[in-house]
Amino acid sequence: MIIPQMPKTERPRERLLQQGATVLSDAELLALFLRTGLPGMNAIALAHQLLTVFDSLANLVKTDCLTFCQQKGLGPAKFVLLQAAMEMAKRCLAYQLKQESVLNCPETTRHYLQNLFYHTQRELFLVLFLDNQHRVLRSETLFAGTFNRAAIHPREVVKAALTYNAAALILAHNHPSGVAEPSVADHHITRLIVQACDLIEVTVLDHFIVGHGTILSFAEQGWI
Repeated sequence: MIIPQMPKTERPRERLLQQGATVLSDAELLALFLRTGLPGMNAIALAHQLLTVFDSLANLVKTDCLTFCQQKGLGPAKFVLLQAAMEMAKRCLAYQLKQESVLNCPETTRHYLQNLFYHTQRELFLVLFLDNQHRVLRSETLFAGTFNRAAIHPREVVKAALTYNAAALILAHNHPSGVAEPSVADHHITRLIVQACDLIEVTVLDHFIVGHGTILSFAEQGWI
């Protein structure tokens, strides 16, 4: 059945307009993005097929262009649109963080970090530099490592904090393995950075570890 022949209460576009995007399944959201299906397969059925191939919406979004374009119903034009949509979402979250205290919008901070690390297969160490009202002055990746390790130097964090005249910091790094559990090294480098920043009266508010669909907060665990 083509989508226009479906009852209005079951059509993704009508459901989104009436109830909002959050009520839609991954397949329905993807169907809206695809707009059209294939001969004998509407956009929703194609979306289900693609989610089966890639195992999840997250894997589809972060796949490379060549793999993406090898699937029937996809191609360079859709790849470009998807990347543009992801980048717009990332920039909207970044703008929001610059307008208000990160302490007042913890979910926005989490969404921003998850979007930021979405595509990377390397371990990256990011610092959010905050003003005295805890608004984001700058977001910068200071260190990049291999698949499982990053060489992090507290002095570089301190130097950047002084450069941007930051009053506080939020640390964040990803685990490409997908498991958002801190290692002994994660605890160690956090303590070193906190101690180094104390010397210049800059507060480390939190350290987030970003996994696949999960994010762990050192502050929430009482480790900072």
